[in-house]
Amino acid sequence: MSDEINKKVINIFSQHNKKSSSGSSEKVKYYAGFNYVKLNKDHNGKKFNKEHLIKYSKGCHYIVRVMRELDGEVILYNYDVPNDDLFKFLKSFEDNTLDGRIIEIDKYFPNDLA
Repeated sequence: MSDEINKKVINIFSQHNKKSSSGSSEKVKYYAGFNYVKLNKDHNGKKFNKEHLIKYSKGCHYIVRVMRELDGEVILYNYDVPNDDLFKFLKSFEDNTLDGRIIEIDKYFPNDLA
């Protein structure tokens, strides 16, 4: 996703969380325990392209930083998680296959590395 779209969504949530009326046509909605904003168009006003988004998602990986305490020490584990495996990875915490506290999830593109 473009940085402009991310900034727009973050701004919408920020305004919503401050309980100020923004006068914006976007509305924060709530479903299944989470706030969300629905986007119909990109920052250029064009409709989203399904094939482009799928191709984009397949190139995404996430560094998931997990804090664990072992023998009285705090340790960070950095997992490289492909986009298609992100839900499986998160479920492993629910299933107690992995333990710890997720500190951060950071998106990156391994193909762009020099």
